[in-house]
Amino acid sequence: MSDPATRVAVVSGGATGIGRAVAEALAARGFAVAVGGRREGRVQEAAKALEAGGARALGLPLDVSETDSVEAFYAAVEKSLGPADLVVNCAGHARPGKLFEKPPEEIRAEIETGLLGTLLFSRRGIAALLERQLPGDAVFVSSTSAVTPWPWLATYAATKAGVEQAARSVALECEGTGVRCLVVRVGNTVGTEWAVEWDAQAAPAYEAWQRLGLIRHAGLLQPEQVALAVLRAVEAPRGVQFDHVSVNPEAPGDGGSA
Repeated sequence: MSDPATRVAVVSGGATGIGRAVAEALAARGFAVAVGGRREGRVQEAAKALEAGGARALGLPLDVSETDSVEAFYAAVEKSLGPADLVVNCAGHARPGKLFEKPPEEIRAEIETGLLGTLLFSRRGIAALLERQLPGDAVFVSSTSAVTPWPWLATYAATKAGVEQAARSVALECEGTGVRCLVVRVGNTVGTEWAVEWDAQAAPAYEAWQRLGLIRHAGLLQPEQVALAVLRAVEAPRGVQFDHVSVNPEAPGDGGSA
């Protein structure tokens, strides 16, 4: 197993939600961590919090849908922390709404961040690993909506389905190189910033999801629980390939009654 203290991780969308939790979990294990996001103040705050915990950390502005931004991010990471051998794709965005009612620019923004951005961010990180002939991991955070019809989130679901298919294909392209590709498919999770920003207009979406059984119980994952799954998978010894992990919330108990 690789020594975490020698590993460098890059996390897109690392300032909030699942990305922030993943960055914190990796830092606690000794990884050097670079977090990227569009809001520079947020990523700087996240990096300072990681440093306060004793980690080597870096916070950088990052728009995963822009190749120049992706290149600048990786160049800064390599200069400050060294080559990244763990690439974690957490950047994403969604707003609930029926496809035929959503503004075209909103559809485009979700696709550019969730699918195009994931491909561009992964491409740069994996290419650097292969060029240096280094082993490493690329993690693609997905959603149950990738495989289950999820009305009011059609665009988001499409990006996640695309991400999973891309990850499976890239895994075959990297076979035998020492670069492992992992999909972490996540169930209903609380604490993602873009979900927090949903307003009262999302109420019909929640009603539809409950009616269709997509929200079967009141259990919700915490970002830290998702991060634990990521951490355990990427710390698997070399020679072991986790290519898919599903993480779902457990149903709340009834107090132990028989």
